[in-house]
Amino acid sequence: MTPIFSAKSDLVAWFDGENLFNTNMEWVAFANSGHIFSAANLKWLGPMERGSFQDQSGRPVAWLDGAAPTGGMAPMRPMQPMRPMRPMRPMRPMTPMRPMTPMAPMGGWSQLSFHQWLSR
Repeated sequence: MTPIFSAKSDLVAWFDGENLFNTNMEWVAFANSGHIFSAANLKWLGPMERGSFQDQSGRPVAWLDGAAPTGGMAPMRPMQPMRPMRPMRPMRPMTPMRPMTPMAPMGGWSQLSFHQWLSR
């Protein structure tokens, strides 16, 4: 499990390579073909590029531990995927050390917080 941090370096979620779990280890989203979709309603949240979770305009919302947040151009909307099977609830990992706050990525951070991004 890899921790996901917000723009202010707060732990906001966990990523297992396919699924996003909130800090309570509830399944909230999943990755499909380089894009992130809500587990609740299959809505497209945005792309995931080089460890950055981006909003629909290509601005980073959060980033994986060990990666640097990056922005990009607004991506094309992907086709809606089939809902994957609900993953088993993972064991809660140890709380990671808080990383240094990264420099602002080119184009700036998204105006959405991680939780606003998930609820879109």
